[in-house]
Amino acid sequence: MRTAIRTPSAPAAIGPYSQAVTVAVGDRTMVFCSGQIALDPATGQIVEGDVAVQTRRVLDNLAAVLGAAGADWPHVVKTTIFLADLGDFGVVNEIYGERFPTAPPARSTVQAARLPRDVKVEIEAIAIV
Repeated sequence: MRTAIRTPSAPAAIGPYSQAVTVAVGDRTMVFCSGQIALDPATGQIVEGDVAVQTRRVLDNLAAVLGAAGADWPHVVKTTIFLADLGDFGVVNEIYGERFPTAPPARSTVQAARLPRDVKVEIEAIAIV
């Protein structure tokens, strides 16, 4: 059984996908969050600023989606970070680490040729509740 997650606290999907999908697995629930970019959920516009500003917005959006699915940062088991420029890795890594001060999830980080709306960073997550 799968359930689509939608919350007004995060940006609406900009295509035919859900903000997240939950799947029951035994007595647990897996949460598959779509990649979040630096969209302001109130305006639907990209936030102005450098990669640090965008990363904070991305993580806030991801937190809203996780929350709507009944999850939080400690439930996250895997993330993928997509960067427009791998040279931004240090800045993104530092801000990302604020959300996972202990026992961070598994993670992959890649440089993408281009990200939606030409943002600097996109992050997706998988959680288990």
